[in-house]
Amino acid sequence: MIQIEQISKKYKGSDNFSVSNLDLFIQEKEIFGLLGPNGAGKTTLISILCSLIKPTSGSFSINGLTYQKHKNQLKQLIGIVPQEYALYPTLTAFENLKYFGSMYGLKGKSLDNKINAALEHLGLLPFANKPIDTFSGGMKRRVNLIASILHDPKVLFLDEPTVGVDVQSKNVIIGFLQDLNKKGTTIIYTSHHLNEAESFCTRVAIIDHGKIITKGKPAELINEHHGTHNLEDVFLRLTGKALRDHA
Repeated sequence: MIQIEQISKKYKGSDNFSVSNLDLFIQEKEIFGLLGPNGAGKTTLISILCSLIKPTSGSFSINGLTYQKHKNQLKQLIGIVPQEYALYPTLTAFENLKYFGSMYGLKGKSLDNKINAALEHLGLLPFANKPIDTFSGGMKRRVNLIASILHDPKVLFLDEPTVGVDVQSKNVIIGFLQDLNKKGTTIIYTSHHLNEAESFCTRVAIIDHGKIITKGKPAELINEHHGTHNLEDVFLRLTGKALRDHA
């Protein structure tokens, strides 16, 4: 589904590459986790794959489509759930979703029905006509997610989809994503919640300093590194325990 070949990105004014000569292949219907410390290059890589920024060098394709030749088709193919809320606070949940659905050319009763079904699935239907700025963090996360999947994307990119939410909201979000995956959506997921990633992802890649330092099924990675008991142990062994604060 996704083929990445020798992708590099160096931002203007930076001394170092955020992503460096990265190769990666992601199969159709995978739930693939991109894991790494702060500043490792995860968000840069996702931004490249979503055609939000251009790579300095290298190439990628999604479902056989390239940014150079199929930019508009690529945008129809993917959904993006950003880490920050991408919602209009004074509009209601339904109004937000109606607007985002219209951006993908969806309209009429079919769009209304799709919005209502998703709101119900995620426990938000009773709040459909409430302004977003009255919602809790977990409720906003769920509306954010719905906005990204109304056009039935083949690939869904998730940047920290459960950050700052309660256990109940996290459980509902993960269940919803697993249902989407069973229906055929390929999911690319980044998170600092390594226990969540261990149980949620079919495969993961750990990125540090813009390079993939290991990849595979979570259980296989744990078995490969003697003395580790979970994915967090593997992560710390490979990336170290030093703080990665950056600004």
